[in-house]
Amino acid sequence: MEWTSLNDLRESYLKFFESKGCLRHKSYPLVPQNDKSLLLIVAGMAPLKPYFTGQEVPPRVRMTTCQKCIRTGDIENVGKTARHGTYFEMLGNFSFGDYFKKEAIAWAWEYVTDVLKLPLDRLHVSVYEDDDEAEKIWHEEIGVPMDHIVRMGKEDNFWEAGTSGPCGPCSEIYFDRGEKYGCGKPTCGVGCDCDRYMEFWNLVFTQFERHEDGTYTPLAQKNIDTGMGLERLAALMQGVDSIFDVDTVKAIRDHICKIAGCEYGKEYKKDVSIRVITDHIRAVTFLASDGVLPSNEGRGYVMRRLLRRAVGHGKLLGINGLFLKDLVKTVVDCNKCEYNELEEKFDYIVKVLTTEEQNFNSTIDRGMKILDEYIEKLQAEGKTTLDGESCFKLSDTYGFPLDLTREILEEKGLAADEEGYAVCMEKQRETARGARESQGYMGAEETVFHKIDKNVSTKFTGYDKTEDTGVISYLANDEDLIENAGVEDIVYIVPDQTCFYAESGGQAGDTGVIETATGKAEVLDTQKAVGGKFALKVKVTEGALTKGQAVTFKVDKAKRLATMRNHSCAHLLQSALRTVLGEHVHQAGQLVDSQRLRFDFSHFEAMTADEKAQVEALVNKYIFDALEITMEEMPIAEAQKLGAMALFGEKYGETVRVVTMGDRANAASIEFCGGTHLDNTSKIGLFKIISENSVASGVRRIEAVTGTGVLELLNSNIETINKAAETLKLNNPAELVSRCGAVIQEIKGLEKERDSLETAMANMRAKSVLENAVDVKGVSVATAQLNGVKPDVLRKMADELKAANDNVIVVMTTVNGDKGNIVVAAGKDAVAKGAHAGKIAGKIAALTNGKGGGRPDSAMAGVGDVSLIASALEKGAEVAGEFIK
Repeated sequence: MEWTSLNDLRESYLKFFESKGCLRHKSYPLVPQNDKSLLLIVAGMAPLKPYFTGQEVPPRVRMTTCQKCIRTGDIENVGKTARHGTYFEMLGNFSFGDYFKKEAIAWAWEYVTDVLKLPLDRLHVSVYEDDDEAEKIWHEEIGVPMDHIVRMGKEDNFWEAGTSGPCGPCSEIYFDRGEKYGCGKPTCGVGCDCDRYMEFWNLVFTQFERHEDGTYTPLAQKNIDTGMGLERLAALMQGVDSIFDVDTVKAIRDHICKIAGCEYGKEYKKDVSIRVITDHIRAVTFLASDGVLPSNEGRGYVMRRLLRRAVGHGKLLGINGLFLKDLVKTVVDCNKCEYNELEEKFDYIVKVLTTEEQNFNSTIDRGMKILDEYIEKLQAEGKTTLDGESCFKLSDTYGFPLDLTREILEEKGLAADEEGYAVCMEKQRETARGARESQGYMGAEETVFHKIDKNVSTKFTGYDKTEDTGVISYLANDEDLIENAGVEDIVYIVPDQTCFYAESGGQAGDTGVIETATGKAEVLDTQKAVGGKFALKVKVTEGALTKGQAVTFKVDKAKRLATMRNHSCAHLLQSALRTVLGEHVHQAGQLVDSQRLRFDFSHFEAMTADEKAQVEALVNKYIFDALEITMEEMPIAEAQKLGAMALFGEKYGETVRVVTMGDRANAASIEFCGGTHLDNTSKIGLFKIISENSVASGVRRIEAVTGTGVLELLNSNIETINKAAETLKLNNPAELVSRCGAVIQEIKGLEKERDSLETAMANMRAKSVLENAVDVKGVSVATAQLNGVKPDVLRKMADELKAANDNVIVVMTTVNGDKGNIVVAAGKDAVAKGAHAGKIAGKIAALTNGKGGGRPDSAMAGVGDVSLIASALEKGAEVAGEFIK
């Protein structure tokens, strides 16, 4: 057993199983593909579900991966212990109906003893209590002594998901770390809760089908699913006690200590924060590299929460200013040997994290104000504990870590209701758990297409043709497979081959018509179904369609051509955006059909008019340059060497299709793409941006048109201009700009006159306000309701009244439409006697279900319910009196 770096361990594992005939596959992205049951990849087998369930045919029946994973179920425990983390890598070797128990056990033992050279006398294994076969293999074929084999029950050594579906026993390998890690109890052994026996590899033998009635039957296809945490294995091989001491993780931990000016292992509270930041910066760096952006929902919310917890714990360590960007480089340097995309996207990752960190610094300031309000209320009510719901709201809404809330409360002699907080957290977990459990086996959503033989697929022939023939392999409605369909029926056909493009990659599916010897149908849409099948949604217009019939396909050529214009132009648009805005720009989504081009991209601020003009000009230059567009299939490694752009988070096979626009050596664009394209950029015609706006934090959207769409837009705009000129009685539309300028100046002049008149009238009304003032504890308190007066004019009136009388409190309200405002002003003598305009305004506003406040001498509040203004104003003098000494 020799000290081995984490990166060397990963490589040794993958090479070992490659030698056993397994396809070595690069880690899939953290974002699941076509799996709505998961927000993020949580296990090594998760991206391989379609192969386990039989929905898709695997690229090879033997595979091995080191999969990036994120689990946040125990996020609150991260940092508190040295065991918990959210980001980890899972080593795995898999079999889809190929090798089974004998090979899985033998190879696992060979790896741990021959490659890792772990001492035999410190290795133990567990098997399911009824799995005689596994025990026999371990003892008789591998030679593990019986006193090193433990049978365990269903709870520990039987894997199943839900009440039905594939399942099976598992066998785990343990390492005895020595007596000093044990609990000292006579019963201490494998399965004990103490730290002595460390489980580090789980071999799952999927061999049964569980039925709803609780019975089990053997599976026709038996699978192997193994999982071994890379960081845990590294901790074992490096002789350290936690993942935070593993070489690549420790490097990040040490960098945090350097920034914070503290030492790890000296103070528990600081160690907690150091571990939180260490774990979370790893997670958010990999999330950003896979295209996830912080947001308030879904996986974006997971990322935001992780990032904000890291920043919050940075504050607990006394780190001021932005610091995450400094840590990203350490994460990248420690992992780039396996994940080269980290280095390629370094600037982008830094931009994403820094932007969110800046935004959070503003949010945390708002959270501090909320916490201050909670503290003020607690102290006013004589309470000493902030309720769990409020603590949870601070964490969930404002990203305020519970630790930060606790620390601030303790400084004030207060406490946090951590039990109540835990209850709120568990409710949220239950909600998420319920959503997951409502899915089918392994999260697969069963559709009618799952009933089709998994080996059936559809060949796409439409890259260079819009008419073709094929066979209707299957017919289906929404509920079942059918044999035939008649006039007016809307059904799906799954053909053996077709020239109809199925929606994917943001390109809309083709429409058109199909014909058989006995009928015709309109193709309404074309979608991809499971296992590489194409499903054409059709409405039968004549006769009938029958399963097994020969069929002729006719794609709507005009729509296909218009869609290709938009799709090819989308590639040019991404290239132009990266040239003008920077290489941090990446596609974050798109929709291209016959009518429009909608392109979402990563960028952190609105584009200027000049930037939009530059992008538009560059795209049109590419069009006018008449660049040849070529499409070719090649190994993914070759495509990457060419610098071909790949979609963030997309799952690619070993062979990819590459679309190049222009000469390869100096191309305008090279991208991975499976869509249909023109053969020359000149056929796009023209490109025009319609709009550019934000769709999410860090994501912008451009909507544009091409070809005849530009002509239609131009004609529409000319018609609008002519109508505007006609409205302003202009004979020449060219005079429109100057005439609009003159009209605007006229309007401004009239508004100025109106404001002067309003102010004069308000001043006249203000004089009568003081005439009705009442004496409250030696201070004049004047109240008035002046509807129709603008809030800023009302405030000016109040300020003038207090300036004219130092011993006055003025309370005035106004209603404009469905909105109301309260203005309070207090003269300096009134303030000296205890008056506080902000508190008076806030208390009166509360009577209307509104809120607000301000300075002691001047304040404004919003009204909640305007129907309550009159009754609230009646209490104005009484409320003011509460603050006068």
